[in-house]
Amino acid sequence: MRWVVLVEGPSDKAAVEALARKLGRDLAGEGVEVVSIGGAHAIGRVVAELTDDIRPAGLCDIGEIIPFGRALERAGVGPAGTREELETLGFYVCEPDLEGELIRALGAKEVEGVLEKSGKLSSFRTFQKQPQWRGRPVDAQLRRFFGSSAGKARHAPLMVDSLPLDRIPRPLEALLAHIGSG
Repeated sequence: MRWVVLVEGPSDKAAVEALARKLGRDLAGEGVEVVSIGGAHAIGRVVAELTDDIRPAGLCDIGEIIPFGRALERAGVGPAGTREELETLGFYVCEPDLEGELIRALGAKEVEGVLEKSGKLSSFRTFQKQPQWRGRPVDAQLRRFFGSSAGKARHAPLMVDSLPLDRIPRPLEALLAHIGSG
């Protein structure tokens, strides 16, 4: 039996793989494949294609609990109408999304340090001056910035690399513990 970790997009995949490496885990060697499904609404198609030798697990955004839950129930994985039921099945919920979890865990100053190292801090400062973002909380600005020109898939592993081990976001930590438990 092997694990397939289903995540919404490439940034989630990059973050899970980066954290596993940081923790000294060889996911491929453990029989774990992390798959970016191309958005939360693809979950139904993906779980319907899983074979009996695959154990699914994954991450989803808090706004995607219902589509994930319905798809898992239809596929016969188990009842998954709530966050608690999803987590029992090995699917962990990020609030509001994985970037938000990482920003909260690191703190805005450290995330700005990641942007500085990647050469994107000046672009972020320009973004902050846009009228619709001026005066908004820095966490919200960072989330939106990563969703636009900065590139979530590029920065997610950089944020994970900067993350102290005692501040790993709960959904990531719980997911890796779950797939490491058998």
